[in-house]
Amino acid sequence: MSDNLKGITLMVLAMAGLAGTDTLIKLLATVMPAPQVIAILGAGTTVTFTLAAFLRREPVFSRAFFHPAVLARGLSEGIAGISITASLALLPISTVSALMQVNPLLVTLGAALFFGETVGWRRWMAVGLGLLGMLLIIRPGFDPDAAIQALTGPHPAPPVFPGGMAGFDPALLLAVLAALALSARDLTTRAAPRHLPSLTLSAWGFCFVPPAALILLAFWPGGPPQPVSLPTLGLAFIGMLFTVAGYWALTASVRVGELSTVAPFRYSRLLFAAIIGLTLFGERPDRWTVIGALLIITAGLYAFLRENQRQRRAT
Repeated sequence: MSDNLKGITLMVLAMAGLAGTDTLIKLLATVMPAPQVIAILGAGTTVTFTLAAFLRREPVFSRAFFHPAVLARGLSEGIAGISITASLALLPISTVSALMQVNPLLVTLGAALFFGETVGWRRWMAVGLGLLGMLLIIRPGFDPDAAIQALTGPHPAPPVFPGGMAGFDPALLLAVLAALALSARDLTTRAAPRHLPSLTLSAWGFCFVPPAALILLAFWPGGPPQPVSLPTLGLAFIGMLFTVAGYWALTASVRVGELSTVAPFRYSRLLFAAIIGLTLFGERPDRWTVIGALLIITAGLYAFLRENQRQRRAT
């Protein structure tokens, strides 16, 4: 019998832990290059998951590591790790978190395109609404206020694309890349051999992060690697603990509670990020970022509820 209250609590704690990881990454990126940050965290997390797998007597060294889906999952994990870290170093934490919430919708899109899963027109509309919310956040040269004024204001209307791409922050594309990589990780997890335990997949996935980070570090414009002081190492250790605890709580929440009940609480991560951004970093998201985030959350919740109704009818 599921325990929904416990599952909800674990899900909220998981999102708080992962938001804490994002916070420490952003803080550490102020004293060392972003790739160095994720290299340290990725190495520590890999060791932690590997030791946990050994203690549970789960396979760590296996030919299944070279399965195409496992390798693709690890590559996606590596790209996600470095792109999330780089985006957190360059963008407000609330903006990065908002763009990450499009991940479930991208998974729905990928499942339909690559796994042949049936997606009804309502969920397609939800995916489109979520992508619209993402565009409102990144606004690649598009001015929503000018568009509204063009439709409602006096003529001649101001240009909707003032100055082409002027005002567009290319760093936003790093957060979009992170969302795409996380979606690819989730999709390749489905294609991985089912006999592989979650701890093994986690250890193998995170082992791709340090090499990817070191490659990026060679081209990072923020300067060479910095000496790691004891306080910095302590922050990195806390960040690793947040990551491991967040992943554990996330896995445990969907095992003890009904997925339809606990999954919507994934969006509490955005609330934590907004509070942290406001109080710790003095962030003030503009109204279009808030509107875009609300569209993504609404679309994600609706798509999930429709999927849950479909599964219940099928059952």
